[in-house]
Amino acid sequence: MDLVHHLLSVRQTKFHKSRLVPLHESATRALSAYARARDAYRPQPRSDRFLLSERGTALLPSVVHYTFQKLRTSVNCGCSNGKQPRLYDLRHTFACQRLLQWYREGIDVQYAILYLSTYLGHVRVSDTYWYLNGIPELLAIAAQRFERFSDCRQGGSV
Repeated sequence: MDLVHHLLSVRQTKFHKSRLVPLHESATRALSAYARARDAYRPQPRSDRFLLSERGTALLPSVVHYTFQKLRTSVNCGCSNGKQPRLYDLRHTFACQRLLQWYREGIDVQYAILYLSTYLGHVRVSDTYWYLNGIPELLAIAAQRFERFSDCRQGGSV
């Protein structure tokens, strides 16, 4: 974690890839506050990881998922279809919201999707497309674009 330069280093993920992930200033502030509290609580950790357990060791994935489940239950978080959100779903939500924001800002999404793919650590941009759920806002944009395309094909103007 490089809090000075707002960078998160993700090492040896799936497919043995590593990458630097830029962080928003608000995320850096929150992580800096965490680091101060962590260091005050555990001045000599037993791991060099940034996020630590109460014992100062690296977090186990099973504990992270269990904690997420407890937090989800405590805030009564659920979907209308009865399925409970998973920790992994946050990546899907992020990808969809980022794409939606780019459309709203008029950014060339076909070009920008490469950045999103890199940010998420995907090997191929096609892997990123699988993250993009059919949320109503994105479906509305797709419908509008198809209508414009269809009008142009039938001799209408853009």
